[in-house]
Amino acid sequence: IEHVFAMADRQEQAAVIALLRQGDRPWHHYAQLAEAAGSAMAILDGSYADPYEQEPLTLFPNAEPPDLDAIAEEIAGWEREAMTFITVLDDSYPVNLRLIHNRPPFLFVRGAMAAADERSIAVVGTRHPSAQGLVVAREVTEGLAEAGYTIVSGLAHGIDACAHATALEHARRTVAVVGTGLRRTYPTDHAELARKIEGAGAVVSQFWPDSPPSKPSFPMRNITMSGIALATVVIEASERSGARMQARFALEHGRRVFLHETLLVHAWAREYAGRPGTTVVHSAADAVEQIERLTTPEPALTV
Repeated sequence: IEHVFAMADRQEQAAVIALLRQGDRPWHHYAQLAEAAGSAMAILDGSYADPYEQEPLTLFPNAEPPDLDAIAEEIAGWEREAMTFITVLDDSYPVNLRLIHNRPPFLFVRGAMAAADERSIAVVGTRHPSAQGLVVAREVTEGLAEAGYTIVSGLAHGIDACAHATALEHARRTVAVVGTGLRRTYPTDHAELARKIEGAGAVVSQFWPDSPPSKPSFPMRNITMSGIALATVVIEASERSGARMQARFALEHGRRVFLHETLLVHAWAREYAGRPGTTVVHSAADAVEQIERLTTPEPALTV
């Protein structure tokens, strides 16, 4: 990472929002621009010269200047609702997430992210698991929790809920990455689980606070979940499962993917098993052992 990021001031945070509201490019493009410039305000006022553009960067030539003070007050209102607003210009933006190309430009957080979350593993799977799938999910999560990992999942029914609940039972940090704004809970019957996660970790959203669940929001959520975690473990997942999609995103991000062997009944899993970066695991103990081996940094050599 070329820039060292301090805590962005409120005007810079407001400028990130203004970029997104005025612009028509993919949101991750503005995340990249803001990081490259080191300032969202420099992009808004046209003072940043993109080295890859022959002409000066002018994103909004005919737009009225945004009212950054009004946007800053909007952010203050979110914080009064116990939602922390973090942009790519803040040093509290998750380190792992910063390293993927399609990172979101901001996050809303209830609870708190922590330095320990750099050592996190996503445990994901179907909303309709088998009894054996739930056993495997619980055992894998227990092993990872005991090894000191933060457990990341998506707050959905089934495997996700099992992973979060198991981490909570073992007093470990867990992070829920959700596909709605933080004023909503989806599924609605997981409101109590979400509150418990806030107290023992964080509920994270890349969407405006009132955003409802939508078809595009969940793949976007999976991209962010993959980015926050060092690796993704898939327990059970069908051909059209969001967990299968997350495995694809994780491989695109250069992150490790661990598939439980029972997934090999599916053609997609057999195909993914042959890709670099994928490991098939045969038990919960095998999963934890392989994850520890492949995600723990080698000790530095001493002379």
